[in-house]
This record gives sequence, structure tokens and C-alpha cells, in this order.
Amino acid sequence: MRILVTGAAGFIGSHFARTLLADGYAGWEGARVTALDKLTYAGDRANLPAAHERLEFVHGDVCDRDLMRELVPGHDAVVHFAAESHVDRSLEGADAFFRTNVLGTQTLLDAVRESGVERVVHVSTDEVYGSIDKGSWTEEWPLAPNSPYAASKAGSDLVARAYWRTHGVDLSITRCSNNYGPHQHPEKLIPLFVTNLLEGRRVPLYGDGRNVREWLHVDDHCRGIHLVLGGGKPGEIYHIGGGDEFTNLALTEKLLALTGAGPEMIRRVPDRKGHDLRYSLDESKIREQLGYTPLTGFDEGLAATVAWYRDNPDRWKGVTGEARHEA
Repeated sequence: MRILVTGAAGFIGSHFARTLLADGYAGWEGARVTALDKLTYAGDRANLPAAHERLEFVHGDVCDRDLMRELVPGHDAVVHFAAESHVDRSLEGADAFFRTNVLGTQTLLDAVRESGVERVVHVSTDEVYGSIDKGSWTEEWPLAPNSPYAASKAGSDLVARAYWRTHGVDLSITRCSNNYGPHQHPEKLIPLFVTNLLEGRRVPLYGDGRNVREWLHVDDHCRGIHLVLGGGKPGEIYHIGGGDEFTNLALTEKLLALTGAGPEMIRRVPDRKGHDLRYSLDESKIREQLGYTPLTGFDEGLAATVAWYRDNPDRWKGVTGEARHEA
């Protein structure tokens, strides 16, 4: 079995690749992994083993048509993580988001279609739905993205669906809630706040902190992707959530407690443009059809995440300079 993992040096893609190489997914033991990554600011080669007999690392871009046509043939499956994913950056400049997320997906899927790869999972996000005041989104909910990042991911989802419907690509789409865990780039809320607090710096909290997010440990997310890869139906969408909802203020207070900091370390900053109030996924479909259940309790996972950043300062010092966050 040979699997191509795009965006494999990023936070989520690298966790999936490392678990594959550790034979952590039933039915995929011994799989060979081709790890493709452009190594932008958010990709880190150190997130993957320096050497492994079943790992081939390729430094490249999913938008490179010649590379995709050369690389994709011979793989049994593709798991497509590669994406620009930071909302704040998309507000400042959206070009890279639409290029990588939409055109990159189309370029990759053209190569998949031409080479006859048997199975594809396209990894997406709950942000494609916009904001929901109460209740939870089902997989049939209409798309209503509110940021350039979310719009580019919605576009990539539609490209993926079109290649299933028109070309018969055996493809499923996953949409997840906010991920957290070790190895995440410190531009995101949890690692940014943790690393700031560990260095005695205040944390920038948007607006009144009432925005609500559902949190999902990266290991639970990747286990859900594995289930969809093996048992998901072509053309179907599957939500992968953690079920743990907190306001940004409540989450910040948890991080203050875990780092021994007080409320004076919160710095209120102007709210982000178009800031979605609340995200919430109905994940009953993947639970009922594929047997998914999250295993990492939020308090346990958050404490372990804080400990990882505390114990691995060499992985984040020097890359935390921008006082912005996403949630």
C-alpha cells in the first residue's frame, strides 16, 4: 500500500503521516508514505522523521502540474491536507489562498484522474458554513463562507465534488472543527497564547472574547480521516468534531491556569473583520456509519499540548513574533 499525503510537513498532515509510519491505523500497517510539502512558513520538515524506510519526502507544490503528473501515479490513495489555512493572513492577501486551495486541488485531482488512483480524501473545514447562532451544521448545510480563507476552502470542496460527480473519482470530503495539539504553528490561538505566556508576554484576545469554537485534538481528527479513507462513500461529506465548545475567553482562562498566569496577561485587541460568532458540527453521521468517537478529553489534551510547548522551546522560539491569532 502506497499513500500520498499532501501538506505532510504541516500540523495535521504530519500527525497523520507519523501515525501511518508508526502503524497506528488498522488495515494500513506497512504502508509506504510519500510526503509532499512546499515547506512554506507553516511547514516544518522536522515534523516528520528525519529518515524512515517507508517514507519518501518530496519538496514540491500541489500547483505544479508537471510534478503532480510525475508524482501521483503508483499511489493507492491520496489524503489531501495541503492548504493555506490562516484566516488573518487571508484578510491581508488572498492570492495564495485561492491559488493553493482551489487551483492546487484541481491540479492534484487532474493528476489523480489521469493516473487512476483508487481513493482520495479531501480534508476541509467547518468554516465553509459561515457562522451558526444555535444548533449544529449537518453535512447538507449550504455553504456560506465569510472569509477569503473559508471561501477558498469552499471552492476546493466544490472542485473535489465535481471531480467525483463528473469524472468518477472515488473521493470523500471531511470537514473538521478547530484542531489543537503539539507541533502546531504558533500563529494559531492555542500555540500563540501558550508560547506568549511561557515567555511572559500578554495574549491578544479579539473583541469581547465571546466567539465560540468547537475544539478537536489532532489525533482524533486524524483517526476520523483514517476511518473515512477506509470506509467512507464516494461523493459523501463527513464531519469530524470534538464536541467541546468554549468561548475564546473561557479557553484563554484555561490557558492562563495551565501556565500559572493571571488575568492581567490578557490584552484586548480590536475584533477581526467578519469574525464568525460560533461554529458547531453535527458529527452523528461519522459516528453512526463509521464508528468514530473522539478519545482525547479536552482538559487532558490541552494540558499535554501546553506541556509539549513548554518542553520543546526549540520548536517555536523565534517564530512567534506576530501578535495575531485565529479562532
